[in-house]
Amino acid sequence: MGRYDDINELEPGLAGAGLRIGIIMSRFNLDVCEGLLAACTAELRRQGVRPQDMLLVTVPGALEIPLVAAKMAKNGRFDALCALGAVIRGETYHFEIVSDQSAAGIARVQLDTGVPVANGVLTTDDEDQAEARMSEKGMDVARAAIEMARLLKELDGVR
Repeated sequence: MGRYDDINELEPGLAGAGLRIGIIMSRFNLDVCEGLLAACTAELRRQGVRPQDMLLVTVPGALEIPLVAAKMAKNGRFDALCALGAVIRGETYHFEIVSDQSAAGIARVQLDTGVPVANGVLTTDDEDQAEARMSEKGMDVARAAIEMARLLKELDGVR
């Protein structure tokens, strides 16, 4: 524990060694999703997560991510999950529905299961924005998954 204004503090950690990470990737807007995946898995490896401790599951679109995330979270095999997808604005209200419901579903999986799910579902106005953000977002999701898995393990030991 660190010290911050005389308050005990749990320090963030990015040690990925020994963690088991599940990845759920949408196949809709596949080029962007594969860019997210490449950045995410590269960062997981950089932080010490072994490839054999990762499992990738693909789904048709962003709305299917929460269901698969819930199934993966409940099986007890994973310390954290990464949700990857791309919802790009079109000419209809469908963008808002998919964006809102996928994010709400991902958040609910975390709260219902206690397994962190890092939300890497990009929501952008166009494909150029998605491509510009995919690498950084993929890395961010990997780091968030590791940090949250470590934090929850550490909290289990706090008395």
